[in-house]
Amino acid sequence: MPMIQVSVLGSTGYGGIELVRLLTSHPKVKIYKLMSHSYAGKSLSDVYPNFIAHEDICLSELDIDDIADNSQLVFTSLPHGASSKIIPLLYEKGVRIVDLSGDFRYISAKIFEKWYGYKHPRPELLQESTYGLPELHKEDIKKAQLVGNPGCYPTSAILTLAPLIANQLIDPTSIIIDAKSGATGAGRATSVGLNFCEVDGNIKAYNVSTHRHTSEIEQELGLLAGRDIKLSFTPHLLPIKRGILSTIYASLLKSLSFNDIYTLYTKFYKDAPFVSLYLEGKLPEIKYVRGSNQCHIGFALDSRTNRIILVSAIDNLVKGAGGQAIQNMNIMFGLDETMGLPQLGWYL
Repeated sequence: MPMIQVSVLGSTGYGGIELVRLLTSHPKVKIYKLMSHSYAGKSLSDVYPNFIAHEDICLSELDIDDIADNSQLVFTSLPHGASSKIIPLLYEKGVRIVDLSGDFRYISAKIFEKWYGYKHPRPELLQESTYGLPELHKEDIKKAQLVGNPGCYPTSAILTLAPLIANQLIDPTSIIIDAKSGATGAGRATSVGLNFCEVDGNIKAYNVSTHRHTSEIEQELGLLAGRDIKLSFTPHLLPIKRGILSTIYASLLKSLSFNDIYTLYTKFYKDAPFVSLYLEGKLPEIKYVRGSNQCHIGFALDSRTNRIILVSAIDNLVKGAGGQAIQNMNIMFGLDETMGLPQLGWYL
């Protein structure tokens, strides 16, 4: 298969630059243009010196016609709201797109507008976009022109809960998601709350009961359940750079053993190369997945309360952003979905 020529919009944010780093080692990808409004005209290695060992790439301003004519796929890693203004222009030119913002992850414009606080400029395109969680929507992704790459927290939560929801084994009204993320999840833009002195040695909850990713998780689990779902989701900021650990609680609807659930998850994810399951007595940690495109899942049963407690870990910049975007690209172009993606975490 010939090389796939790609361009990246918003290439210098944390999610964008991790995507670019992974693309540079993909055996079937040629980067055409990297766009950055803030750093246009600069060399990529001027902004991120770790790229000094790579062939020099000059960052560009956006030229819709140029990238549409010369790119088979465009990754958009722009702020929410910016993507929905630019993507329709690319879509109308027939370009295939993977969007890392939240603008095209939703089925309902009404739900999007409720949680994001502004009117979606092109709601009709929500019906054309595919939610890019490969473990659930691989067949739709294969033929999609526009893929809404999932959020990092939703990736962790949805993959962890999907087998139980799809098989109606837990009470959907009982779901509580306690998730913790490294500081890169907030992006590269500066704010007092992300300063070193604010984050170091500290853990805090934020956007309690109002985080946008709540609605994204509810949408996908609701599709699996065949009914509307409302759940509690609380994110926390960890004093680390990257990684998400989610601890999820739910009430079981029937008595199940560890082996029952492990067998269920094994069957559900038998064709999911980036989902790894833990045996009884072991649970995931962030250091096991950091740097990889993996989602690790473990669980324990609490017979005293009739609850299941699930723990999952992902790298928010890889499986939660750039790595998953490449996984989607691989599927869209008929490649092995693992191509160019790291399976093993750094650990150290």
